[in-house]
Amino acid sequence: MWDKRDNAGQPGATSVSPSYSSDPVKSSARLTNINIGPSIQIKGELQGDEDLTIDGRIEGKIDLRDHNLTIGPNGKIKADLYANTIIIAGDVTGNAFAAERVEIAPTGRLTGDIASPRITIADGAHFKGSVDMERANEAARRTAGAAKTETTGRLPEVKDTAFKTSQPPRV
Repeated sequence: MWDKRDNAGQPGATSVSPSYSSDPVKSSARLTNINIGPSIQIKGELQGDEDLTIDGRIEGKIDLRDHNLTIGPNGKIKADLYANTIIIAGDVTGNAFAAERVEIAPTGRLTGDIASPRITIADGAHFKGSVDMERANEAARRTAGAAKTETTGRLPEVKDTAFKTSQPPRV
């Protein structure tokens, strides 16, 4: 039925050898956004080097310093948030620290302080707390300027007895 010289059409004639790698970054394209679904609950510290979307419940601390954090409409968070960009569409109790911006969507609720150079609070969003919009480079410049003033602006105390003059005091 098949020509012995052509084995391509026969079932089982070609062998498949899958390759597996223990390093997920090398074996596939790097994931850009990780999701935590509504049925997931986490207590503790969450750190990562990828963008993250949370629709579950988290208590503790979330640290994604150089990446984006999105709290979905089903997300219930009791934690301090550290990220490049923070978007809140769910319920957050805690402080939000963002290098670029914090955005509270119309369905979002934030009870806590915001520290970010830019903020967006949509119509219908709930926010209770304070806002610090100082840019990081301005804070560093102000801190450096204050340190320079402290070191160079003060003169050492000099006692009067150290300087004796040969002239009599004026009366």
